[in-house]
Amino acid sequence: MDMNQANILVCDDEVEVADLLKHVLEREGFAVTCCHSGDAALTLLNAQVFDLAILDIMMPGIDGFEVCRQIRGGAAGSNTDMPIVFLSAKTEEFDKVLGFTLGADDYVTKPFKARELVARLKARLRGRSAAPAPSDVLSVSGIELDETNHTAALHGCELSLTPKEFDCLAELLRAGGAPVSSKALFENVWDEEYTSSSHNAVMVYIRRLRKKLAEVDSSEELIETVWGVGYRIPEKRRG
Repeated sequence: MDMNQANILVCDDEVEVADLLKHVLEREGFAVTCCHSGDAALTLLNAQVFDLAILDIMMPGIDGFEVCRQIRGGAAGSNTDMPIVFLSAKTEEFDKVLGFTLGADDYVTKPFKARELVARLKARLRGRSAAPAPSDVLSVSGIELDETNHTAALHGCELSLTPKEFDCLAELLRAGGAPVSSKALFENVWDEEYTSSSHNAVMVYIRRLRKKLAEVDSSEELIETVWGVGYRIPEKRRG
């Protein structure tokens, strides 16, 4: 994917905001499709392939949270794993944590700065389009993660991971059994400065990863908590 030709969906019930986003993003070379309701967003997502979605939260009918939930649940055609960025006037920590819990990759509050928003969108798109060397396959304790093809599996069973889940799992696997702190996970995966509320976002994604791994193998917890330190995926001992 050529990042500068990325196809972006903007969903905001405020027409003026959607039009402003379209102007800003098209000036950067993106292709932009706008809609003004959650129902319209889901209709478009089932008809087209997008590289990223920007969702408002407070909308009549289906709100942005529900749209995100349905996308991650498979109700958006082939767009299930695309990056999702919330753009909302809701600034409470609870709303941000809920957004990440539902599968969002970023959360930007209104009013927003155009240059900062564009930079954050480009960071999400780079994370999706990066092509590591073909040898970049990580394998620990039955988990195999192919960074070239952006696939992950446990005991040969494919895992359906969002971009953030994939990146968190990759960080843990790269550590080779050593614990990774919440701070390191957040700063490496979110590419933002760690704050007091960042730990909650990390915990949400670790919980989601554990759930998806347990759906394949629930005989043991593959992601261990190292109290006071962070998280790790230990290598299984043989024999």
